[in-house]
Amino acid sequence: MSRRGGTPKREIIPDPQYKDKMVARLINYVMRDGKKAVAERIVYTAFKSVHDKTGEEPVAAFKTALDKI
Repeated sequence: MSRRGGTPKREIIPDPQYKDKMVARLINYVMRDGKKAVAERIVYTAFKSVHDKTGEEPVAAFKTALDKI
């Protein structure tokens, strides 16, 4: 760690499937021990089940849920 200045904030790269930064943040939150592929599989499976059950776009449902919180 640098003594002179703080570390710069890293920019979050959008996720590869939906191209959305909030989904990437969710994946990073779910991730444990650096296992990003496992976290992506969990999130994308959950999004697929939301699409199958409700018929609406999963990212839109996710953003609606975040707005309601």
